[in-house]
Amino acid sequence: MNQPPLLLVVDDETSFREIFSLKLGSAGFHVEVAEDGLQGIQKAKTLKPDLILMDVQMPNLNGVEAMMKLKEDPNLRDIPVFFLTNLGDAKTETQHLNDKFSQEVGAAGYLKKTDDLDTLVTKVKAFLKV
Repeated sequence: MNQPPLLLVVDDETSFREIFSLKLGSAGFHVEVAEDGLQGIQKAKTLKPDLILMDVQMPNLNGVEAMMKLKEDPNLRDIPVFFLTNLGDAKTETQHLNDKFSQEVGAAGYLKKTDDLDTLVTKVKAFLKV
């Protein structure tokens, strides 16, 4: 039997880790969590997730810094990263800037924490083709 895709949710806010874990888990994903960028890198090394959902603003090591470290590691550089952000709004020009920023730093894209959870699940499933 095929294993469900493994997602790593990296966020310093407990409530977001719990909400995303429950929603993505109920959608058929195996979900692991990390509390900051340093812990996220360590868990990525151990788990080799199919996708990392990483908050941008975190203590210790923010999402951009953590992703740069992932991209420097030959064993981790191919793991796609989606940034989770509270920043920005629904305006088209803002979305373009977030997409451009995500691509420039090597992320696969970004997801807004304010999006409804069904949209989040749909985007993750579409990206992983499940």
